[in-house]
Amino acid sequence: MPKAISYTKGSIIYFEGDTDDRVFILQKGHANITTTDVETRAQISEQIKQGEFFGVKSAIGHFPREETVMTLDDAVCISMTSQEFEMMFSNNKQLIMKMLRVFSNQLRQIHKKTESVLNNNESFNQMDGLFSVAKAFYNDEEWQSCEDVCKTYLKLYPSEVTNKELKEMLLKSNAYVKKGITSSETSDLSATAALGSSIKMFDLPAFKRFQKVYENGQVIITEFERGETFYLIQDGAVQLTKCINESNKNLDILKPGEFFGEMAILDNTPRSATCVAKGHVECLEFNKANFEMLITGNPQLALILLKIFCKRIYDQKRRLRILVISDPQARLADVFCMFNEMNGNTPGADRRRKFNVTESDIIHWSGLPPSVVKDELKRFVASHKIEMFDNYILVSNIADMQRIVETRSDSKNK
Repeated sequence: MPKAISYTKGSIIYFEGDTDDRVFILQKGHANITTTDVETRAQISEQIKQGEFFGVKSAIGHFPREETVMTLDDAVCISMTSQEFEMMFSNNKQLIMKMLRVFSNQLRQIHKKTESVLNNNESFNQMDGLFSVAKAFYNDEEWQSCEDVCKTYLKLYPSEVTNKELKEMLLKSNAYVKKGITSSETSDLSATAALGSSIKMFDLPAFKRFQKVYENGQVIITEFERGETFYLIQDGAVQLTKCINESNKNLDILKPGEFFGEMAILDNTPRSATCVAKGHVECLEFNKANFEMLITGNPQLALILLKIFCKRIYDQKRRLRILVISDPQARLADVFCMFNEMNGNTPGADRRRKFNVTESDIIHWSGLPPSVVKDELKRFVASHKIEMFDNYILVSNIADMQRIVETRSDSKNK
């Protein structure tokens, strides 16, 4: 049962880094929430208002606390477990929609910071933005993706059919696609269910009409276009990319049970990323008209979306922590540390790690030029810190990677 807890002035309700499944409501008094900016490492404080929730993301997402909360005077908070929170508020559509919009905005702000760190100094309108996405796929020899974005561009701007550069990109990519060559490299991403409960919820005949199928390289959502639909992955993997200076940077790889495209539905803004099928993908497509109807009729769906946002925010902040490291070797070492965290590994006697990733994956996650990544990986191999194989990489001692991050990273004093 939720219970009221009294705190004296200056009490710490929880520290950044704590693991705790409780959600709080400030009932009486005042409290401050302090976070550390990932990019600048500056402390940012904000006062919590009476009646406001705090600790929601880390509690329902089962992540370490990202902030420290301290009372400014004598205060009373209502404390509840994440399960109690879900039971009490799953049918409160207004509250859930408010939280979804707040989390959506937080995720969009993290994406903007990621753009800034990746030195994206360009400002695009929709037309120029779509063209830059098409060109990025063309430069990467992602022929199916390039063709799809070119067609989207022409659908929105039919007068551009005479654009010489666009015509050349479309003709060349189309020629490769007709030969069955969709990409310069083959996708071998494995897709295991991340949130199986969301798949089971929609495994009903009534949802068959929403089903869509995509093949490797096909673009499901294009950055800069207006958002009218969102998707639930049933099978396969979807890669989220961001176009930075006419080059695609990997944001995330989504697997069965995860949603994407919902941010544009919630805040009526253009798409913030491009979503591409990696291999065979089956998903359900929903639109704005039935979004709130789905939330109202399926309260568990709203909670699943909340959890997904919590995970996305945590994952993107983790990615941002990598990108703010300027030392290339420390950045790559932190990529391996991130893989270790994602796999749920804990410190132990055996510190050898096997990660089912390739050199291409390291390039994507590090945000570094391919030539730099190749050179740094060679140094790791030469010093016997890693062994590289076709479909996986062995890290000799994950603690070594952690030490490299701690000693060579300058992100802490940026």
